[in-house]
Amino acid sequence: MVNYVISLKDSAKNVAGPKANNDNIKFLKELGFKNYWLKFDTNTGFKSRLQKLWLAHYTIPTFFKQHSNINNIILQYPLYSTYLMEQVVNSIRKYTDAKIYFIIHDVESIRLFINQPQYYKAELSFLNKADGIVGHNQKMNTWLKEHGVMTKLISLDIFDYDNPAKLIETREYKGTICYAGNLKKAEFLQKVNLQHKLRIFGPNPTDHYPSSVEYMGQYTPEELPEHLDADFGLVWDGTSSQGCNGVFGEYMKYNNPHKTSLYLSSGIPVIIWKKAALAEFVEKNQLGLTIDSLDELDSLLDDLTNDQYQKIYQNVRNVAEKMRNGFYVKKAVKQLIPVEEQ
Repeated sequence: MVNYVISLKDSAKNVAGPKANNDNIKFLKELGFKNYWLKFDTNTGFKSRLQKLWLAHYTIPTFFKQHSNINNIILQYPLYSTYLMEQVVNSIRKYTDAKIYFIIHDVESIRLFINQPQYYKAELSFLNKADGIVGHNQKMNTWLKEHGVMTKLISLDIFDYDNPAKLIETREYKGTICYAGNLKKAEFLQKVNLQHKLRIFGPNPTDHYPSSVEYMGQYTPEELPEHLDADFGLVWDGTSSQGCNGVFGEYMKYNNPHKTSLYLSSGIPVIIWKKAALAEFVEKNQLGLTIDSLDELDSLLDDLTNDQYQKIYQNVRNVAEKMRNGFYVKKAVKQLIPVEEQ
């Protein structure tokens, strides 16, 4: 059986795709998949347009003409360009008999265009071209079904995370918290009023934060786990400390924030908004705390005993081991394609 996973490589920035894409490639290779990079310059301008046309009308069709024996193809959705995605699917259908599956990283209809029916009509129409889809979780898949996706939908549950940092056996509970992400869009950090220390990591910090917030610098996704030394990792978004709001806060009701996998794979329990889609996974597996407001944090952390924390921590370590071995993406793909780990 010949299986491929197709991903975007941004030649302009010399990057092979974000962490989640790269991890999926690594774990799918362990199921016998080969990887095919679409190398595309995401900068705007004449060079980029010319490259897009060359990819669409020569590179992509040529690849599938030469690989007509492919049985299954997984597309890491979305690629940068809707036009290129259309050309990939059309070429697969024209030159091969392969089944096409999507692993969703983002659904823009929910994220940026939630109130634009014309946009999500086009996106959902494209999703229906797949023979099967791996969505983030059941809430995302329910939204897709309710809005017209008719193909088979499988829940990923949570993103895996290839994490080389050593997992420590025990962690003495001290009530500390960390947050990692693009600090430019984490405006809520300027409004938190905590007694417990909150250490933050990432690009674009502001000049001033409340006294409980301590900026710890910026690291690559590969380096960051070595620097995360806290009892909990915070999963929050928006401008308010009273609940997640705005475009990205609302998106948390449907998506799997990748920082959740960063924390858990590093052996760090999470604190997450109770209305987030992933809150159900956290509660079911007892991986941390779910809250309505950041104002609850001090009392919750004070009331938590060391014994209670150690039970949560051991649950997190078990999930971390699964994430580090690609358990969740392999499980989802095996529900779509009859493959065995090599």
